[in-house]
Amino acid sequence: MEHDYQLIFEKLFNQYGPQNWWPADSPFEMMIGAILVQNTNWRNADKALRNLGNLLEPEIMFHMSETELAERIRSSGFYRLKAKRIKAFMEWFNSYHFCVENIKKRDKDTLRNELLQINGIGRETADVMLVYAFEKPVFVVDAYARRIFYRLGYDMPATYDAFRQQVEEHFPSDVQLYNEFHALLDEHAKNICRKKPLCSKCPLKDVCAQRF
Repeated sequence: MEHDYQLIFEKLFNQYGPQNWWPADSPFEMMIGAILVQNTNWRNADKALRNLGNLLEPEIMFHMSETELAERIRSSGFYRLKAKRIKAFMEWFNSYHFCVENIKKRDKDTLRNELLQINGIGRETADVMLVYAFEKPVFVVDAYARRIFYRLGYDMPATYDAFRQQVEEHFPSDVQLYNEFHALLDEHAKNICRKKPLCSKCPLKDVCAQRF
């Protein structure tokens, strides 16, 4: 079937409205949150962010010991591993003097490659940082997007980057639209297109193959 990503976006936006993502007070908090939420839910990641409190500053976290950091983010699960990942990320961030505006000047592909070289930063984490911290137009592929597109009847590529590129080739290169699209897909998967979907309430039911 023909893939109409803009139609999906419009129907979801009409249903849910603007999502105001990512839930964070600063780009730095957003990026740390993106690492903390790996392999857990947002509730646990958010608790870890709150436990960091006023220590959630680049210079402070750069100099914080890995042991102390791990204890403060314990609620996020895999906390020792995530502490290592955050410290590796901080080394990279320090190379830009913790200046998000300087990083934004880098072109998207170069910046993405740099992020993927950081220990513990995979494609999904890199892409949410690109969209929500560095304002680059990138489609974020996650389990929710895969679920929704599969059920709609779309035969999406198996690999992450091929999936991402297929959407990007047919969707406007606008960072705000990508910001909203990722958030709307996640909202829809949590509320309607659940593991056991509520198809009768779905704003996409008239274009969905209901493939389960």
